[in-house]
Amino acid sequence: MLAIGGRTAIAVAICTYKRNELLTRLLEALLVCAEQVRDRAAVGVALVDDTPDGQARVVADAFADRFELGLEYRISGRKNISLARNLAVATALDLGDWIAMTDDDCEPPSQWLEALLNLQQETGADAVTGRMVRRVPENSPRWITEQPFLDLGVEELSDASEMPTAATFNTMMSGQWLRDHPKIRFSPEFGVIGGEDMVFFRAARAAGLSIRFSKDGFVYENESAERATFGYQLYVHFWHGNSAALACIKSGMKRSRMFVHGSASLARAIMRQLSRLARGQKPQFRFCLAQILQSIGKLLGSVGVEIDHR
Repeated sequence: MLAIGGRTAIAVAICTYKRNELLTRLLEALLVCAEQVRDRAAVGVALVDDTPDGQARVVADAFADRFELGLEYRISGRKNISLARNLAVATALDLGDWIAMTDDDCEPPSQWLEALLNLQQETGADAVTGRMVRRVPENSPRWITEQPFLDLGVEELSDASEMPTAATFNTMMSGQWLRDHPKIRFSPEFGVIGGEDMVFFRAARAAGLSIRFSKDGFVYENESAERATFGYQLYVHFWHGNSAALACIKSGMKRSRMFVHGSASLARAIMRQLSRLARGQKPQFRFCLAQILQSIGKLLGSVGVEIDHR
């Protein structure tokens, strides 16, 4: 599918669950992104609501006519993010020839789509991905920014680097590739515990998907005040380690190898504060505990224990 005038048609696939305020902020930002690439691309939105009663409909209605390719609203309502993502992909494929994915708590800067388009055209990649920059409210406790809590899962890579995987919070991929590979979809068994995007993109990479990293194509994640607490940060590190381990095993890693990896991570987490103290640095006890729990999550995942996402 091509937009009017031979421009590229981009469908932004979004899944949402009880985040109408953040979703509104995201859609407003997407309008700015769409305007920035108007001479090259037409943009539409495939929005899937995972609440059974359609709580995001009011937001969808407010933006229904504001995107050039329209906004298609669907309800999944099964509280399984993989099923919602698969519906979003199917809906987006009817709108565009490129599918851009992001999350409902993300906010792209104005150059987001332009940066992804630029790198795709320069490299010919099937998919382009970028990083996520986490932001917390201004009145958040100082330790959450003074210690590297917001760097969880974030990698700083050189522009156009080849990638073994990507993430649904920030990726644009070929709709034609998805049509040619109908079996590469999000696994429902990971739809509650998380890690579904890691499994999806690793399977796609194994099936031949070429992925490149865009340094300028980043998005912001707007963390809520409830997430800027020590208890939540401990939980999310614990869950992240667990879901990463389960995803790696699903993608072919042996459980024994993951157990060794988790054990090494635990040893590094314990030694981190000791080495910082030895260098005269602040020990960062809070972050050390979070890393310990992340490693324990990996170890539990290596023996098959699943931690539900919340």
